[in-house]
Amino acid sequence: MSIETLLGRQNRDGGWPYVRGGSWTEPTVYAVLALTAAGESEAAGRGVRWIVSTARRDGGWAPRADVDQSTWVTALVALLPAGLLGEAPHARGIEWLLETTGKESTGLYRLREWMLGNARPPELEFPGWPWFPGTAAWVGPTSLAILALEKENRRNPSERIVRRIEEGRSFLLRRACREGGWNHGSVQDLAYDSRPYPETTGMALAALRGVRSPVVDRALKLAGGFLGECHSADALNWLRLGLMAHGNLDAGYCPPEVLCRTLSESSLDLLVAEEGNGRSLFWG
Repeated sequence: MSIETLLGRQNRDGGWPYVRGGSWTEPTVYAVLALTAAGESEAAGRGVRWIVSTARRDGGWAPRADVDQSTWVTALVALLPAGLLGEAPHARGIEWLLETTGKESTGLYRLREWMLGNARPPELEFPGWPWFPGTAAWVGPTSLAILALEKENRRNPSERIVRRIEEGRSFLLRRACREGGWNHGSVQDLAYDSRPYPETTGMALAALRGVRSPVVDRALKLAGGFLGECHSADALNWLRLGLMAHGNLDAGYCPPEVLCRTLSESSLDLLVAEEGNGRSLFWG
């Protein structure tokens, strides 16, 4: 999908749908990032105004305006440049991320497990992020939160942010599958080793940019194999970003037979291309 097609799919309220219909936060953020990279500031500005108008009082964002709860999409919004989103809403989004953890990392949950006589898994020492507040942490939202916080820390260095990034990265390293890479979050399922997935492997690698570890080395090797056999645009986009985060600039190529079926996939595909051209909106 081209930038022109993306411009033509913008809703009157300034947001974007996944395919058609009402505006959603996820495709709108990706579209704004892609348009910003392409220099289409007018359309990007309309998208940002829709995003700002849907901010919730707790500092986070919901998947769409009529959902009454802030969720993981707050990390996506926090990836937008602070100068574009606005300093105040950006700061509230970062604070929401810093205050959010998976329920297994809360004191109440740990007390409950101790009273039940359950052993505490070691990964509970390293809190990740959930899809929805009050639920367990998973690889996807943890990776996105790390990307947003790492970008903010480069702009405004903070020991608190660094500590939270390190906790999230430790969570990811603990949740890697035995054969390498990551699935959605569980290392084992019904006593069997869990299998890694392309999309979450790419997301975790992007969040572990600059980290040297045997876990990362195994994941990079696996991701290279996934890249040649994957037929999902979303998975390919994240695999390419994950590999490029670790210096594999040849990962920018996407097979022409892989179709982008949603505006999120198309926008992320455009962003990966910009990343390969040296213009980064994920780490820059």
